[in-house]
Amino acid sequence: MSGDDSQTLEYVCDSNEATRHAILIDPADQTPETSAKRAVAAVAAGSKMILVGGSSGTDMNNVNNTVIAIQEALELITWASSQDSGLDEKNWKVPVVLFPQGAAALSPAADAITFMMLMNSKSPKFLIEEQVAGSMYIKEAGISPLPMGYIICSPGGKAGEVGMADLIQPDDVERMAAYATTAEFYGFKIIYLEAGSGANMPVSPNLIKAARESCNLTIVVGGGIRDGETAKIASDCGADWVITGNLTESFDDADELQRVLNNFILKMNG
Repeated sequence: MSGDDSQTLEYVCDSNEATRHAILIDPADQTPETSAKRAVAAVAAGSKMILVGGSSGTDMNNVNNTVIAIQEALELITWASSQDSGLDEKNWKVPVVLFPQGAAALSPAADAITFMMLMNSKSPKFLIEEQVAGSMYIKEAGISPLPMGYIICSPGGKAGEVGMADLIQPDDVERMAAYATTAEFYGFKIIYLEAGSGANMPVSPNLIKAARESCNLTIVVGGGIRDGETAKIASDCGADWVITGNLTESFDDADELQRVLNNFILKMNG
């Protein structure tokens, strides 16, 4: 979606769409070339956004190289699609969005950034300090901010540990409702309910429902979702986006990844 940066927020928050799938690429776990192949396979399968970032092993160098590799691969296929009347180039125009662990892992080549507050962190670093540290870079680079409330739920994983989160437990629906309402009152456009990368269980359906019933924000759910059936539960409870990360990294063969994700997305919206 390079060149359409101002439209990225509208695209992400389009409420007329069915639940959409996005992949999370961690530059610390794969080369830029592998990242690009996985991104192309995901978009071919029906994924509608590529997130880049997410771990404590990311930095300006590996994030930027990864974003550039993905952008170039998608642009090449978009161009090829425009030359073939049997292909729809619009299907390849998906945003490449930063999902940063902090202000030291950014890239000017990204279409947008999840500009987020880790709302249930016990540290001011993740409530406001990293955001302040990165804000001028983002502004000068012309990266579109996606205002987001980030809420880490049990089990939380590495994200909860590093972010010093006061985890929301599966049955704590009133607390989730309050966080979702607070996010809306703050003016955020999106909330992300995170169970943690590689979590042994996803965000509780009850928590997703509580968020959906409490706000009119775009709801993103990630962590511990490994199959289409689990994704469908999240979708049925009100998720607008479902994110997978570890699942994507499980396949070195791009064709196999495309088949798995295609089946995943069909089941999610089945």
